[in-house]
Amino acid sequence: MKKNIHPECHTIKIVLTNGESFETKSTFGKEGDTINLDIDPLTHPAWTGAGHKLVDTGGQISRFGKRYQNFGIK
Repeated sequence: MKKNIHPECHTIKIVLTNGESFETKSTFGKEGDTINLDIDPLTHPAWTGAGHKLVDTGGQISRFGKRYQNFGIK
């Protein structure tokens, strides 16, 4: 590694939305800083599977459904 070009790595605290916390190494902030997450794997729809909606702005989903309705695809 080249000297004096890499950021300092130190321990910080991560607080999840339910109050659980853990420590990890990071280049964020300074030693002992805390990051309070607004979205994490416990609440984000990508991990929970809730709230998924398809946005059909160009009508592509409707056209696909009409084209393949005879195959049982809706």
